Amino acid sequence: MSAAALCVALGGMVSLPALAAEPAAVKSADKVAPRASSQTKAKAGSKKALPNDQPPEPASDEQRSAAERVYYGEYQCEFKQVVHTKPSEQHPAYVDLRFAKSTYLMKPVLSSTGAIRLEDVKGQTLMVQIASKSMLLNVKAGNRLVDECVGEGHRAELLAARERLALEADQPSLGNSISASAKPAP
Repeated sequence: MSAAALCVALGGMVSLPALAAEPAAVKSADKVAPRASSQTKAKAGSKKALPNDQPPEPASDEQRSAAERVYYGEYQCEFKQVVHTKPSEQHPAYVDLRFAKSTYLMKPVLSSTGAIRLEDVKGQTLMVQIASKSMLLNVKAGNRLVDECVGEGHRAELLAARERLALEADQPSLGNSISASAKPAP
């Protein structure tokens, strides 16, 4: 229905210029509101960007100790993916981790279980290193990026564990060996 027909239907209670002005006012209000929300989002995004651009805290003694226990080098992971870790050249006792075209600055933390946690200083990722493997997690999304990562450090640990088990198996333990001269009781 056109504005003129609406004016006739309402019996002249509303004038034509008032109807024409009303949609323009609505349109201008619609245009202003999205700009304000996008500007608010931009400001919120810029506030989030500031902490990520700051240099990390100086390393503590515990962090230096954990950094010495990190497995460095190339990891072969599931689905033929690769993760690289190396000591950070710019930040002592931190680790540079590279995975799938992304590089993360990681803070090593020794957990109470003996695992090494590499925590992304920006809070995006976490790498957990245990003796048998490592896995990389996306902390924000709450999922694994890659699992079953094994590097040279892991292989050395596994080999040492196998050798220890082989030595323990070769040595008789107390109460478990039966002497050849011992006769069963009648």
